[in-house]
Amino acid sequence: MSTPPRPAATPDRSGSRPPNALELRGLTKSFGSVRAVDGLDLEIAPGEVVAFLGPNGAGKTSTIDMALGLSKPDAGTARVFGLTPAEAIARGRVSAVMQSGGLLKDLTVAETVELTASFFAAARPVAEVLERAGIVEIAGRRVGACSGGQQQRLRFAMALVPDPDLLVLDEPTTGMDVEGRREFWSAIREDAARGRTVVFATHYLDEADAYADRIVLVRHGRVVADGSAAQIKNVAAGRIVSATLPGARPEMLAALPAVDRAEVRGDRVLLHTTDSDAVTRHLLTATSATDLEVASLGLEDAFLALTSDPAPDLAAPTHEMSHR
Repeated sequence: MSTPPRPAATPDRSGSRPPNALELRGLTKSFGSVRAVDGLDLEIAPGEVVAFLGPNGAGKTSTIDMALGLSKPDAGTARVFGLTPAEAIARGRVSAVMQSGGLLKDLTVAETVELTASFFAAARPVAEVLERAGIVEIAGRRVGACSGGQQQRLRFAMALVPDPDLLVLDEPTTGMDVEGRREFWSAIREDAARGRTVVFATHYLDEADAYADRIVLVRHGRVVADGSAAQIKNVAAGRIVSATLPGARPEMLAALPAVDRAEVRGDRVLLHTTDSDAVTRHLLTATSATDLEVASLGLEDAFLALTSDPAPDLAAPTHEMSHR
């Protein structure tokens, strides 16, 4: 179930719109001969929950690092609520939950949050932060004795200390079990419901489908699709027709009209098609196929279609995909 849509930013009394929570313009970053981020443009309005997705090497982490001021772009600019990343961090307007690092194993959970709070002129009460992160019951436990999932919850608590307007999560549930992931996202979702802007990168596509208002797909350092989960799925239009058909050969099935891809798994065939009616009709009238099923493509299918090489470049204006 998706998080309820956040209201769009409204003009202030002067009639001007408030600055975007995150605004990236022409962001470029290379490492030697490798162009990790290639002129990336992105706007995220206050209050949005955005999933930032792409295959390994797509430039997600490099983009996040520049948005947080952890590295400098070769070209382009990053602004957080109209400020430079350094200014936004200094004012406590942005915090991040990274994949690893930043924890002292000999401190307790509560001591870690207290230490983090000491770095800010204005910080939320430690007890409140521990409760919102769901780690009150382990407050006295040493960090080194916490599980990977509990340590990620602690990083979440640390990120909440300055009460940021923007929370950036980079693969926050890596290493968590299914229950830990569910509990973590429950805490994030409750916090986002208070109006905080959340941007997260994840390789768990079900998390993006369940919790994001908007999904941004990147490939080769560029945005290739931007919209709701439903819009992303529609761009990779098509369905899967499956049936029991002993002896079927993939090359024979792939030659059928409107079939883009065919797969054989034992006696079961799976046909990716843009015209499920025609494929179903053919299977029923011209073959011995039984047990036919038709299913819509999921986010994973759309992800593969839009980020695998070759893929259509949808970064150019596409009205049905445009978020604004």
